[in-house]
Amino acid sequence: MDIKKHIPNFITLLNLFCGSIAVIFAVNNSLILAAFFVFLGIFFDFFDGFFARKLNVSSEIGLQLDSLADMVTSGLVPGIVLFKLISLSIDAPAFADTNTDWNDMFQFSGFKASVLPLIGLFVTCASAYRLAKFNIDVEQQDFFKGLPTPANTLLIMSLPLIIEFQNNDLINSIILNQWFLIGLIVFSCYILTSNIKLFALKFKDYSFKNNIIRYVFLILCVVLLIVLHFAAIPLIILLYILLSIISK
Repeated sequence: MDIKKHIPNFITLLNLFCGSIAVIFAVNNSLILAAFFVFLGIFFDFFDGFFARKLNVSSEIGLQLDSLADMVTSGLVPGIVLFKLISLSIDAPAFADTNTDWNDMFQFSGFKASVLPLIGLFVTCASAYRLAKFNIDVEQQDFFKGLPTPANTLLIMSLPLIIEFQNNDLINSIILNQWFLIGLIVFSCYILTSNIKLFALKFKDYSFKNNIIRYVFLILCVVLLIVLHFAAIPLIILLYILLSIISK
């Protein structure tokens, strides 16, 4: 039995495992812990492909498994988080039953909810479409068409971290504004499913001349993170999109 061919798939399953834990935390309003496990899942998502290439064990099942894991970590979780944030913005109760007794868990009379937060799940749907499109598009080797789901997820998952750790009333009031969140959902759905070409962070060599856009981007990322901390993440995603458009 060749163990090494299973290593990338095991790492992919770690991504799925982290994403599943993040779902549990997000549903229970622990958005900071949900963000932590999403970031950990995205970390594993990066290294499954890395090891598949290094060990030369890329496979069709690995490709499909990667998308299924991403659908949870980078598709379902950000949709739930947006649902929760919109619920906060309009001061509406999320889907939750006030009864905790096991015999009451399947009763629907205790549910209270607003319809508006459900639009957060549009991002989950757009993520599924983007992942399916990526799987059948043979062109996306050196670039991406539309924003990759992990990048969009980093953007969304940064919001509760900014609220919790940046301690800026103005920024918090913007993030928890329902119109800002609705605009973010529209933007996410568009950029995920668009055909805008965005550069990939894959280095065929490490020469500055052939990778100038990548080096500039990485340097700016480090500077922004040092200066702005979690608030840098949305700016980094926008910078990535702008640099991609300029470079083309």
